[in-house]
Amino acid sequence: MAGQINGTTGYEEAAAQGLIAGINSALKSKEKDSIILKRSESYIGILIDDLVTLGVDEPYRMFTSRAEHRLLLRDDNADFRLTPIGYEIGLIKQKRFDIFKAKQNSFNDIMTELNDSRIVPNKKNNSFLSKIGTSPLKKPTSYKEILRRPEVFYDNLMELDSGLNKFENKIMQSLVENEIKYEGYIARQNADIQQAAKLQDVRIPSSLDINLIPGLSNELKQKLSRIQPETIGQASRISGITPAAINILMVYIKKNEALIPREI
Repeated sequence: MAGQINGTTGYEEAAAQGLIAGINSALKSKEKDSIILKRSESYIGILIDDLVTLGVDEPYRMFTSRAEHRLLLRDDNADFRLTPIGYEIGLIKQKRFDIFKAKQNSFNDIMTELNDSRIVPNKKNNSFLSKIGTSPLKKPTSYKEILRRPEVFYDNLMELDSGLNKFENKIMQSLVENEIKYEGYIARQNADIQQAAKLQDVRIPSSLDINLIPGLSNELKQKLSRIQPETIGQASRISGITPAAINILMVYIKKNEALIPREI
């Protein structure tokens, strides 16, 4: 029903909206704050944010191309992104959360081991590296640096060192490999997210009268009044809202903070 009302197509999109609607209904009945998943946290967050800020002219599908930071939204790190949120709001029971914490500790231990362990440039090691299509070593190098090479995978490291930790499943192995191989890109995306968060987290008071803001065109005022974005970040993604309009909105909110009635 959520999908039909909001204009999405596909069972997954509908289920995602129904899930969040159910969670927030339960939270409201307990007089708790609702959850709003960020675009950098989940595809559900992207889907709902798109529906709220962009609207729909045709049936909406959730494509990976809609995610600005899709390198962070992988299936192998879904646990790390969402289990703590689920636990905090009561969807995840203690037993499952303890299993998750053990997985998290295991991941951290493996990452530390790969960073601290070294491989030396001897004949045997260099012969093996050449055999798998990567360049030989000239100096002692950490396993982490070796694994960063496109041609090298964790299974290769285990052939070099049988004492390395073994993974319980391929998902954890994929997580470790991806986190190391794409470390630079992941760091860059996290920096972009932190920069955008400065705008994203600036709340627009619900009591703010958009029509009183000078400098905004009537068209933009109508869009903002109709969509009613909760944050500057949401407002910035509305079709037709220019950086200049966002700047006007920011300045007006800051200048008139004392005049805007506090939300209760």
